[in-house]
Amino acid sequence: MRTYVLCSTAVWACLSAGLLCAQNYKLKDKILIGGSGGWDYLTVDDEGNRLYVSHNSEVDVVDLKTNKPAGKIAGLTRVHGIALAEGMKLGFISDGGANQVVVFDIPSLQVKNKIKAGTNPDGIVYDPYTKRVFAFNGRSNDATVIDAGTGNVVGTIPLGGKPEFPTSDGKGNVYDNIESKNEIVQIDAKNMTVKAHWPIAPCESPSGMAIDTEHNRLFSVCDSKAMAVVDSETGKVVGTPEIGEHPDAAGYDPGTGFAFSSNGDGTLTVVKQHGGKYVVGQTVETEKGARTMTLDRHSHTVYLATADFEAAPAATSANSRPRPQMKPDTFRILIVSQ
Repeated sequence: MRTYVLCSTAVWACLSAGLLCAQNYKLKDKILIGGSGGWDYLTVDDEGNRLYVSHNSEVDVVDLKTNKPAGKIAGLTRVHGIALAEGMKLGFISDGGANQVVVFDIPSLQVKNKIKAGTNPDGIVYDPYTKRVFAFNGRSNDATVIDAGTGNVVGTIPLGGKPEFPTSDGKGNVYDNIESKNEIVQIDAKNMTVKAHWPIAPCESPSGMAIDTEHNRLFSVCDSKAMAVVDSETGKVVGTPEIGEHPDAAGYDPGTGFAFSSNGDGTLTVVKQHGGKYVVGQTVETEKGARTMTLDRHSHTVYLATADFEAAPAATSANSRPRPQMKPDTFRILIVSQ
């Protein structure tokens, strides 16, 4: 049984006085990955003590005992997310460029199977309740459902809008942000049907999502600089604490009760429940572009990805918002902890 130390003596003293205490998260270290190309989601393997990082056409794997590269899964097209069925020792990669889900063996990192999905699979989650993988297809606006053990596609769920990041409560429900409609869908994981569509105004363009299964709370981060805290049973929005700009991922640590938003403006927002409300406990300086994250719940460590960029080229009539190019071999992982 793992024991968590939630707060220092000073923090407990602050809480007992009825004050909101700032946390002490800091950028502690960096892991250089190098290479070129963009990135998306990160995933921690709690059992194997590994970090999986989507990186252009491959998944980079980091040994979290040493913070050193430990291998890669290459030969893909455009990687978005990685989901792990740790009990089966299987991983699942959403390869958006190839419209497929790639299955790999966790111990060896060898590819075992490639499964056809919808158009541009993006967010992906393993649901332990049904032992199924749900791949959310960003262009066909649906979810491909895969039996994790057999690799067979067992269903497709129409979503009615562009999906982003999903999560599972492990009790029969899968949730996903619908970016184009500013809502969350609640999915019956067993029957593969949408049970509810929940508007999350004033939250606009939701992307990353995390869940507190003990207290039935969803945390969706939105381009409107807000985190929508939503009751996962009723769909009611119970809080909208302000976060940084350009968020793309969220996390929740059950050991501390903190929720996180990683923001492309170079900040990590730490949200805590206080006095019955969800409020910002700390804004951590990270690095510009560090918009995606994952959380190691054992060590309470946050991992984020970013790189250095050239100056953006001048806008043209054909491209009014040109993107800056990444500087080669600057891709890296940031380590944030208390």
